[in-house]
This record gives sequence, C-alpha cells and structure tokens, in this order.
Amino acid sequence: MSALEHDPRTGFVTGVERCISPNQDERPDGVTVDVLVIHAISLPPDTFGGRHITRLFTNSLDPDEHPYFKEISELRVSAHFLIERSGRVMQFVSTRNRAWHAGVSSFRGRAHVNNFSLGIELEGCDSKPFMVEQYDALISLTHCLMGAYPSIITENVVGHGDISPGRKTDPGPCFNWSEYLGRIT
Repeated sequence: MSALEHDPRTGFVTGVERCISPNQDERPDGVTVDVLVIHAISLPPDTFGGRHITRLFTNSLDPDEHPYFKEISELRVSAHFLIERSGRVMQFVSTRNRAWHAGVSSFRGRAHVNNFSLGIELEGCDSKPFMVEQYDALISLTHCLMGAYPSIITENVVGHGDISPGRKTDPGPCFNWSEYLGRIT
C-alpha cells in the first residue's frame, strides 16, 4: 500500500475508497481525538467477503438475506475505516466526525469513547487469523492517523474489548498485538 495522506480540512484519507455512512454526527466541542480503537467484524459471523459490512454501515442490510441479519439490520453503527481481508481500506466517516463504533465504552475513566476516538474495523473474527495484507494496511493507516492526530500515542491504541470489557472481545485472540504495536512504534 502506498503512503496514505490525511486531509485535515475534510478528515478524509487519500488513496482509500469512500463510502459515506449516515451513522455519524459531530464531535462535542473542544474534544481532542486521542484514542484509536481496533475492531473486528464478519458478516455473517465467521464469514468473509461480500458487501454485508458496507450494507450494515449504510443501513441497507437485507434482513431476509441471512437469519443473523434479522437480529442486526436495525442497528445504526459505523466505523471510520474498514480493512477487508485483501487489505483494501474503505472510509465511512470523516475523522472530523464521530463514528458510532464503540457503543457503551470507557477509556481511563472517560465514558463515551466515540467522542474522542477513531475506529478501524478489520474484517475478521475471534477464531481465524488476520491476513498479512490487513496488518500492512492497518500499519500504514495507523501511521497516517497518528501523524494527523499526535495525541494518539501507542498507549492509546486499544481493542474494542479493552474499552467495553465483558461486552466485546474484538479484535480477539487471533489479533497479533505484538506484531502490530512493534511496527507502529
């Protein structure tokens, strides 16, 4: 993946596909973005490929296409970015806005993590390893975002399970934190 660049005026990263999600809003005034949250998602569970994640983030998931979709089709969720198994990166929400990725969450005593974070979804699950292409794309994107938001330091890069313990487990036990953190420092 070539070097990514963040446009501070728009909050979009050049070189990645855009698919704008309606599931976003403005951040509260005066908030500093200082946390990066890594997630994992697969739709249907443990299944990869297709456009189901994009459809979920754009409120166009067909509840009749799979029994699991009946349970989640009314959710209004998003993330700033999605990295597919191939390493392709998509951006759904400007980094200037609040994506709806963290839900009920807390980081170092601060609730409502969506207010001060960026969310990156990896196409993956708890039971299968992530792809080399995903790590490469994630590291490139992380470097880009840390450059744009200097308050995001390595200690503030967390998994969804870290900010929502007991409720979430992602990115899960198959995510190689040592490799990832070692390559972003």
